[in-house]
Amino acid sequence: MKISLTIILTGIISSLNAADWPNWQGPNYNGISSETEWDPDKIGNLIWKEQVGVGFAGVSVSEGRLYTLGHDGKRRDGSETVYCFDAKTGKKIWSDTYKAELLPNLHEGGPAATPTVHLGKVYTLGKDGKFKSYNAKNGKKLWERDLLKDSAMQKPAEWGFAGSPLIVGEMIVVEAAHTIAYSLGEGEMIWKSERFKPAYASPVLFNFEDKDLLITLKTEGLVILEARNGKTVTINEWKTRFSTNATTPIVIDNKVFISTGYGRGCGLYTFDGKRLKEVYSNKAISNHMANCIVMDGHLYGISGNTHGAEKKELICMEFETGKVKWKEGGFGCGTVTAADGKLIVFSERGELAVGAASPKKFESLAREQVNRGRCWTVPVLSNGIIYTRNASGNLVAVGVGKGF
Repeated sequence: MKISLTIILTGIISSLNAADWPNWQGPNYNGISSETEWDPDKIGNLIWKEQVGVGFAGVSVSEGRLYTLGHDGKRRDGSETVYCFDAKTGKKIWSDTYKAELLPNLHEGGPAATPTVHLGKVYTLGKDGKFKSYNAKNGKKLWERDLLKDSAMQKPAEWGFAGSPLIVGEMIVVEAAHTIAYSLGEGEMIWKSERFKPAYASPVLFNFEDKDLLITLKTEGLVILEARNGKTVTINEWKTRFSTNATTPIVIDNKVFISTGYGRGCGLYTFDGKRLKEVYSNKAISNHMANCIVMDGHLYGISGNTHGAEKKELICMEFETGKVKWKEGGFGCGTVTAADGKLIVFSERGELAVGAASPKKFESLAREQVNRGRCWTVPVLSNGIIYTRNASGNLVAVGVGKGF
């Protein structure tokens, strides 16, 4: 029997422009932009910058608007703000500010989940579990949930809520101690999974033999759920020191790849509809927080821990075998995205680098200092603009497409 496992591209219909980036990892949920008409030599071409507050939330871009979150940095009586900007000019369109915890444990703190834009609405998740829906154009709040209350948690996990909301048909799914599905329209709880230890990963939707499933990385390991009701299909143990499972699983055909930090390494599994079976497990790539991407059968990702003494390297590895093809230093614990066969690497200290996505070697095409400070947020290329953000909230837009 032929096994078919295909990611469901639910987010594509939410964007009228194919080059939009409406959610975590983009419209195809793979961290790769569809753009082809952009010039790496323009990565130093600053067009605007704004201050959005402390945090690590990514940006989402839809129908000419950019959305993100930030915190005012106060350890007591602090506030979070949801921002909407004109994506081309940086002009603020609307914002919403509310009380929220900073949770600065071994980092600056602030929100970490990327907004999700879908059919005229934007969904945001704050650091201490405030989950909100807004009218994407004018910022009118439509509904709000408290994930601490809905998961019966006494307090947020050590590093707060970090998994980005995921559209699943008429539902939106988020991660807490439970995986929880709410209705898009009214925010009513539809189901919640059995309880697990809170982790920091974002869920992924896929289809296996005409059955919609969710896979997510909990503190205990990889968990697959039925998308219609949250019922557990299987659990595969994958534990990381300090309970820091934070990366999003990668699903290709019937294979699932995961990598986590603190030397835990990576693993590839096959799924048969009932359970996950290991193909390989090694320590070649150990993603602390940032995901790998896959292009032409090869993984590209940054290995190493931001607080550790080990080497931090950009690594190319064969997806099917786990064989390392090359390593390249100089990026710290940065992040990686891609477009048009090119890697876009954002270093931990704010350098933006572009290189050919080749299994032979990292061939640098351009490199510029575009930001400063601690940079853990994945860059986004959307409609000819690359957006980067640092921990203190310096949001920078550089024009690399036609007309810039």
